[in-house]
Amino acid sequence: MLGLSEALPHLVESKFTSARASQALLFSPTELSIIRTSAGIPASPSNATSLCHRQLTKKVDPFENPPTELFVTDVPTVNPSHFLVLNKFPVIKNHFILATKANKQQTHVLEEDDLKATYACLKTWQARDDRCRLFAFFNSGDHSGASQPHRHLQFLPVVSMHEGEQSAGWDVLIDSILTSGTEDASTKVVQHAKLPFAHFAYKFTSEPSGAQLVQMYNDLYRQAKQAIDGFISTHPGQLSLHESAEGDLPISYNMAMTTKGIAIVPRRNEGHMLRRDDGTDIGFVQLNGTLLGGTLMVKFQEEWDTLRQHPKTLDDILEAIGIPKTTETTKL
Repeated sequence: MLGLSEALPHLVESKFTSARASQALLFSPTELSIIRTSAGIPASPSNATSLCHRQLTKKVDPFENPPTELFVTDVPTVNPSHFLVLNKFPVIKNHFILATKANKQQTHVLEEDDLKATYACLKTWQARDDRCRLFAFFNSGDHSGASQPHRHLQFLPVVSMHEGEQSAGWDVLIDSILTSGTEDASTKVVQHAKLPFAHFAYKFTSEPSGAQLVQMYNDLYRQAKQAIDGFISTHPGQLSLHESAEGDLPISYNMAMTTKGIAIVPRRNEGHMLRRDDGTDIGFVQLNGTLLGGTLMVKFQEEWDTLRQHPKTLDDILEAIGIPKTTETTKL
């Protein structure tokens, strides 16, 4: 699929080990905990307080000329359209990225080669052991948690997202959607009744072709767009479509994929402000596509303490960042 000379997990792990040793990347292991929504959905907040000290002095494209120390491989190895590179500031071990060779836009529609390469990475990663899995995610638009305009998708090894007994009872959220959600008999779209925000997913019943991936992605995006249009029409002044000149899409969304399926969540806010009982601000919790992994990251100790001590706060965050479920957003 990818034409690699070595197993993908070995390529990524060996590069990660050497890059960490040379300090080409800065790894900040996180402290994990499990909290649940009022409906019982588990989430894993990660405490990464060291990240709050990292500031870049200027905007640069990290994918224009990636350093050799972080570069993993071209994809495919012959006539490549993409390449794999390590995340320079990972909080999860072996976090890597699939970026386009050409500087395509993160806010444009994903193309067949993006989706095929993503699925190929997922499939190749677990080729030798079905328990060895990846979680892929994509952020697009101002409210999605996206940080780089150069098109890229990100991968986290599921085993690295767990932390022993600390994450007992937690699983990747897209897996929960696909296994515990309800599938519409006519459209095959899957939704989880206990999630407080609109989301749309498809199960993979067999290995999808590139054309099938594109069709599923386009169908899910269309439903995400309809959910946002419905919210705008019923909540005037609360949300606007993005400027869609030169191919930019008019909405923000997160997409996730595993070898089990694909899901999209439309977004209306990048995050949510946590507040003390007296109304003063604690900090702004931002969420990106790891939302569909069932994880969120906090950068300050008081945010971490608030989430663990007041689990209802998780409901508030999830309701604020997505489109609330209504008759229109849940109609398949």
